Amino acid sequence: MASPLLLAVAASIASFFIITLIVSIIFFICQFTKKHRRTTSIPIRNTSTVISISDSQMFDPSLNKIDMVDLVNATRNFSPDLIVGDGSFGYVYKAHLAPGSTVAVKKLAADAFHGYREFKAEMETLGKIRHDNIVNLFGYCATGSDRVLIYEFIEKGSLDQWLYDTSSDGLDTSALRLPLSWRTRVNIVKGVAKGLSFMHSLEEAIIHRDIKASNVLLDVNFNAHIADFGLARRIDSSHSHVSTQVAGTMGYLPPEYFHGGGATVMGDVYSFGMLMFEVATCRRPNLKIKDENGVEVRFVEWAMSMVSQNQEMKMLDVRISKDDLDENEVKEFFRIATFCTVDSPRLRPSMHDIVHLFYEIQDETSI
Repeated sequence: MASPLLLAVAASIASFFIITLIVSIIFFICQFTKKHRRTTSIPIRNTSTVISISDSQMFDPSLNKIDMVDLVNATRNFSPDLIVGDGSFGYVYKAHLAPGSTVAVKKLAADAFHGYREFKAEMETLGKIRHDNIVNLFGYCATGSDRVLIYEFIEKGSLDQWLYDTSSDGLDTSALRLPLSWRTRVNIVKGVAKGLSFMHSLEEAIIHRDIKASNVLLDVNFNAHIADFGLARRIDSSHSHVSTQVAGTMGYLPPEYFHGGGATVMGDVYSFGMLMFEVATCRRPNLKIKDENGVEVRFVEWAMSMVSQNQEMKMLDVRISKDDLDENEVKEFFRIATFCTVDSPRLRPSMHDIVHLFYEIQDETSI
């Protein structure tokens, strides 16, 4: 019979081998996991965010990946003198990447969460589509903690600037911005309608979620280009909405957003209707207006009330020339806007139907 001393020694040896085996297994698993992670993700310096290789499928592979050195040179190290606008979470710079090639460069905020979220949203939506009324995304830069998006440069700047600012800021070659004519305004909103209709008709519909005057850019011929897709989301074909927190701009937000409703294409329709009212009246949707009794009411309430009283001509921006202005066309324009801004999303027309309504106006008035 083995002595107690021998049994103790045997037990110690057995325990040593078991512990050694367990430690070896754990070490092997950790090394394998670490190696696997190195092959599937690219860490961003100075932040906990990572851009995985699977993210390369988020966008059109034809997009150019631009070196940060080239962007620094093109923007003179992102000089404030070259800022031409600011989108959500970042400034936009005018730059020349090559002789005769002018682009708009948006450098996203250094904040890891917001900057990467917008980068991902723009790449997943704008990076996959092309349309005459949607700004083109040419390329991107994702290096270290920097995330930059490169777009086509739209010469005339934003619709917001043309509605409210008549000063020269370098975006337009003229010394003074002249008021937009009625015809130009109608064509601008029709262009926005066509861009939204395209987005909503995709197999995975895209909801912009921030349609407003500052996110509509105008080219040299005053054609509209929808911009800033930082809040945009895709809707899977099996769903009718995106469950997400309320996002957008006050005055343009649909009422259902304040009652727990998810983001839908009909939310874009409401924002578009508010844009129509704004373009025609040159009044900001987020500001209250005094009605005929001197009581301050919401912009949309004032607009609906004026239309119901057949006061459409009195609503127009006073700077719009009345020469050759067709009153029936003006009333039809406001009628479409009221359809878009009814409280119930189910009663709003689709953007596809809205485009057809604009073409009916064109047929009737020979636009």
